[in-house]
Amino acid sequence: MRLATQSGFSLIEALVALLVLSIGMLGIAALSAHGLRAQRTALHRTIAVNLAADMADRIRGNRAAGAAYNAAAAPHACGASGRSCTPAELAAHDKQVWSNLVARQLPSGVGAVEFSAATPPTYTIVVSWQDVTGGARHEIAAQIAPL
Repeated sequence: MRLATQSGFSLIEALVALLVLSIGMLGIAALSAHGLRAQRTALHRTIAVNLAADMADRIRGNRAAGAAYNAAAAPHACGASGRSCTPAELAAHDKQVWSNLVARQLPSGVGAVEFSAATPPTYTIVVSWQDVTGGARHEIAAQIAPL
């Protein structure tokens, strides 16, 4: 009695294994790309939080300026060559320096500060930028009592 041999079966197994392996590799590549996008988004959010906290600290250091933070940003040579500034000039200078930081550190980054004379005074600090998912923003409301 002679056993019948099957030919070509190993080739089909190899092709199926190759197909399964290819699909798995595509899945790994997609997962890696998603992880990189999530990492970039997290980095931008961390930078935005730090920039908003930076502006809140600048405001705490210049509490006398108050509503001057609603005015436009302008460069002043505050502290340079021993020159002192008024609180309003320092507020405009802080906004200028901070806006430049936001624009440099975030893609299409824009920073804004709004002052509300409520009790206690409230400063709304907004940082917006372009993210892989579209427009993103981080906003804080800092209640900083005057001196």
